[in-house]
Amino acid sequence: MNSILLKETKDKRILRLTLNDTARRNALSEEMLDQLHAAIGRASANDTIRVIILAANGRAFSAGHDLKELTKARSDVDNGRDYFTKIMQKCSRLMQTIVCCDKPVIAEVEGVATAAGCQLVASCDLALAADTARFSTPGVHIGLFCSTPMVALSRTVSKKHAMEMLLTGKMISADEAASIGLINYAVPLSELRNKTMEIAQHIASKSMKTISIGKQAFNEQTTMSLSDAYDFTSKVMVDNMMTFDAEEGINAFLDKRDPDWQDK
Repeated sequence: MNSILLKETKDKRILRLTLNDTARRNALSEEMLDQLHAAIGRASANDTIRVIILAANGRAFSAGHDLKELTKARSDVDNGRDYFTKIMQKCSRLMQTIVCCDKPVIAEVEGVATAAGCQLVASCDLALAADTARFSTPGVHIGLFCSTPMVALSRTVSKKHAMEMLLTGKMISADEAASIGLINYAVPLSELRNKTMEIAQHIASKSMKTISIGKQAFNEQTTMSLSDAYDFTSKVMVDNMMTFDAEEGINAFLDKRDPDWQDK
């Protein structure tokens, strides 16, 4: 039986997680949510892994929640409320795990990313897509507003672009997704994997202590007022300056040599 989540490590530093449930269009089923959450949690605790790539096999990056799985729960005595609550909590926990993971997470999108699948892309730190990929939050078409995808979407693109996607449910192209900031790049499919690896390897060559400090600080300061954000990040900069890698990096720059990162 094929695994619905494939794991591959590149040069010991880059973990590639590939959604492989093509029969269900890589839906974020309960099993997929559990496997992704566990895999990212393990990678976060693995000092060797420096970057995580989320990719997918098949025509869909992810079609979002498994509607058949959710509909089946309506036969429960509570009409599915407890099961719906459990799935939404699992999905929300996964997205927060990606955001809080101290390793950068990059989405590599070949196909269609809809609903919670679009949420997954928006939750990643970076995202690249084939120029044939498409994105949408189509819940309004079926009477189910994409409220949880809205959280990630509204923190990634502007209010009006997010609202247009949520209110209309329309599919947007990779080029449009890049223009509104949902993804970083739209590239020809033949170049997608190499472009993703190029960026992942570039990040992996940096101090992971520095990357971890920066990612955490970036996410924390976004909810603060301007003055609080500057107070907070000033303290972060001071703490960062006290690390070994900051001292090594500055000395290497002044000495015109490559730094010897120790990730501390």
